[in-house]
Amino acid sequence: MRPKTVIVNDKMQTDYEYERSEPAGENFHPEFKPELSPEQMLKMGIFGGKYMTDCQDEFPAEWFEKAKLSPEKRENDLNFFGVDASKPLSYWRDKGWIWENDPRGWFQWYCRYYMGRRCEDDERQVKRWKAMTRHIAQIRKNCVKGDLMCRPRQRQALLHWAYDSRNF
Repeated sequence: MRPKTVIVNDKMQTDYEYERSEPAGENFHPEFKPELSPEQMLKMGIFGGKYMTDCQDEFPAEWFEKAKLSPEKRENDLNFFGVDASKPLSYWRDKGWIWENDPRGWFQWYCRYYMGRRCEDDERQVKRWKAMTRHIAQIRKNCVKGDLMCRPRQRQALLHWAYDSRNF
């Protein structure tokens, strides 16, 4: 595949450039096995619909055709599990978890990674994704399989990290 240069101009980045060097949805890190694509996540409902309302030009239009979005403010009822499972971006910045090239955080990294960008932050982000499995263990330990309203905040948090808790 011939690398494609992407130039980003949105509310959080101006003239940021990166290369897409892999085919979309392919050639992931061997330990990174997300259960949902960004398009599936947006369709299900994540981050109260507020995420990515100003940066759609960077990604395929079909991702947003059935996405649950709220350009004005976060609306938790748009989340698949109908609950708030997010910390504000300021919290993530204070913890030092935001990489400067992905100022919106992990999901922005995942969208760009899914589309073929590979970068120096990949290893760290894959480790963070793997750390979310502790929530899977809690759901399996405390919930009857198929009871989607058991631990909805943990389930919504897992959804934000491309895990599909409907399967356990």
